[in-house]
Amino acid sequence: MIRLTDLRGLNITPGSVTSFVPRVSLGSADVHEVVDELLHAVRQGGLSALVEQAATFDGVDNLDPRTTGRELSQAASGLDKTLKAAIQESIRRVRLASEDSLPAGATTQFHTGGSVTMRHVPVERAGVYVPGGKAVYPSSVIMNVVAAQAAGVKEIVLVSPPQADHGGRIHPTILATAELLGVSEVFALGGAGAIAALAWGVPELDLAPVSVITGPGNQYVAAAKRAVRGVVGIDSEAGPSEIAIIADSTAHPEFVAADLVSQAEHDELASVVLITDSWELAERVALSLERRAAEAENSDRVHRALEGEQSALIVCDSLEHSVWLSNAMAPEHLQVMVAKPDKLLPHLTNAGAIFVGNYTPVSAGDYAAGSNHVLPTHGTAAFSSGLSPMTFLKTQQIVDYDQEALSHIATHVENFARAENLPAHAEAIAVRFRSENDGEVG
Repeated sequence: MIRLTDLRGLNITPGSVTSFVPRVSLGSADVHEVVDELLHAVRQGGLSALVEQAATFDGVDNLDPRTTGRELSQAASGLDKTLKAAIQESIRRVRLASEDSLPAGATTQFHTGGSVTMRHVPVERAGVYVPGGKAVYPSSVIMNVVAAQAAGVKEIVLVSPPQADHGGRIHPTILATAELLGVSEVFALGGAGAIAALAWGVPELDLAPVSVITGPGNQYVAAAKRAVRGVVGIDSEAGPSEIAIIADSTAHPEFVAADLVSQAEHDELASVVLITDSWELAERVALSLERRAAEAENSDRVHRALEGEQSALIVCDSLEHSVWLSNAMAPEHLQVMVAKPDKLLPHLTNAGAIFVGNYTPVSAGDYAAGSNHVLPTHGTAAFSSGLSPMTFLKTQQIVDYDQEALSHIATHVENFARAENLPAHAEAIAVRFRSENDGEVG
């Protein structure tokens, strides 16, 4: 079962705290070697390479990646009514939160004339990866597509692994959700090959390259996205799920244990961590975890995640140490279950998303809280952000000066240019103020 780690009495400092953080070893060198081969195969072989990879990794022979409009509409019409209602409510809440987060443009007018306007422009085409395998993720369709739509992306293409249990087609719930969101360009493609297809396109499928690729996946998908960064934009590093919970003696141990198990069932490599200053709470959570893991429908997966090197119940001397440990871990999901969360929140700078209080479990954010569940993992929340409309937006500056406005900075620009030994830069200013050029431009 999960290990109980006692850090009380140790000399933990902001400089040493990283050494106490549990972290999964992903074997990235081996993964990257495999991924590079898969990407190269698709870039060179196109559809034939994708068909071969589907047979090897998905158990699907004679792959036809195309999804027809009829398939999409049939999937939507066959969707369970209660699930459809849940999907629609999730879409509504995520859309509201996404649209409210859109940045406003801004214009700076200088008193001597001239202006600089910052505007946000969506990419033309985005690719969304929706994982398959251990579970079905209509929620990932929602999170990715709604954020792109809120940003104003005109073309959205969705890829998801073909399912052997569904005749080599995408799971119908994924197709139904795409239909409810108005996404019509859908391909049964999975793994690193799907990322290659989005990045470079597949002419045989009339699949044009995209500008941005988003969506969670396993370590091979994450490595593939990392490899194509620069060819396309990508969202944050989205690998195996992570949850850290900072809790004090006021937290309910059953709530804590239930939330840890909820993320452990995602993947054997999921990281589940409790950080607390209460030994009694940690012991009670450990007992509840043992019971809940045994009772879980995905018991084997939960046990393996809890027993992994990346998971632990950590007891430290203070909530201040808890904050240090959490920031060093930079978890995908951080729950704060303490008596006075407002005192901690200003100091919790590294987390994909923060869930506050006993009644804000990560599960709510996974589906219908309105937040986006595509979040950075493996410590990358220290420098990157979760998925939002900003992922699909480019910022542009529009600079507008007339001759009078330019005259107020002309000497400064020329002095800079000469100092940097770029005389043509200075000439581009000076030519605009010579008398022989007066009146030549309007």
